[in-house]
Amino acid sequence: MSDLFTKAIRKKYVLVLLVVLALQNSTLAQDDLQISKFMEPVNQEHIFRTEGYYNWGGSIVKGTDGMYHLFYSRWPKSVGFKGWLVYSEIAHATSEKPTGPWTFRETVLQGNGKGHWDAITAHNPKIKFFEGKYYLYYISTNLGTTQDYTAEELDAASSATLQDPLRFALRSNQRTGVAVSNSLNGPWQRQSQPLIQPSGPITTLTVNPAVTQGKDGLYYMIVKGDKPGETRFIRNQAIAISQHPDGPYEIQPDPVIDYLDTEDMSLWYDQQRELYYGIFHAPEGFIGLVSSVDGLKWLKASEYRVMPKEIKMQDGTILRPDRLERPFVYEEKGNLLTLGVSAKQGDDSFVIFHPLRDE
Repeated sequence: MSDLFTKAIRKKYVLVLLVVLALQNSTLAQDDLQISKFMEPVNQEHIFRTEGYYNWGGSIVKGTDGMYHLFYSRWPKSVGFKGWLVYSEIAHATSEKPTGPWTFRETVLQGNGKGHWDAITAHNPKIKFFEGKYYLYYISTNLGTTQDYTAEELDAASSATLQDPLRFALRSNQRTGVAVSNSLNGPWQRQSQPLIQPSGPITTLTVNPAVTQGKDGLYYMIVKGDKPGETRFIRNQAIAISQHPDGPYEIQPDPVIDYLDTEDMSLWYDQQRELYYGIFHAPEGFIGLVSSVDGLKWLKASEYRVMPKEIKMQDGTILRPDRLERPFVYEEKGNLLTLGVSAKQGDDSFVIFHPLRDE
């Protein structure tokens, strides 16, 4: 057998082997998740309201007590819906089921006061259990070098437009931080600095964190900021990575989403499918889903549009709120148990927990 023929056979063998390996790798990450197929209708026990407060956002963890613990944002109705930027606090509720009904327990975090990065408001929590501790990720803000503001000026900014200098500063100084505790009952130890600053595919602010631990043991965080170079009001999503749940996090150069204005990511790693998933709210009218093999390169998921902004009730009616945002998925031992969303209807806002049937 000639050397030329032998080399040709070897080359063909290598090509076949590469094709086989590629096919094997493709089967390791099958993006066949169809959340909408498992969504069940909602009844009143799946809707969490509290008297005198707007409820918004939410994140669930199961405690050692066997109860489900919800961390969510709330602020008094007396300050108006836009008052979250000044008056929001993070509260704690519990339930025997991840879909509710929920019972308020306590306020966990509020604005930390002048002189701190998280001086004003505490909002949009994500609760996680990593390495034997609880990590409560949240957003907050301050007024930068403006330290001589009065309570009256801050109150006026809480309901102003972004053309107001104080409200503009409040938005621009929003950052993501974390508080850590050995117990879901606290005490919660805050960090003296935010976890992450805007860079790469986002500018202005770093908010609405979503965190998960990847298959490689690293910690992946998606945060929202403004899209660089845009004069329009467009938000980008960026991915940041850390060796530790409390940072430091380094923003990666490629965006998660930059082709659509999006908000409010929730993130998890699906061990069965070997894929990262991120669920988000699109202001153009749907709750969407993206996926990634490595946590760095993200594509539209096979079920890119999970649901329209409407809720199917068990009595057969359809709830169409004024706003439907802040999606989050709670999974336990690889099973998706609930899809939560926040709704605003008139002068009320509440958190809705869709039961999800087993896949």
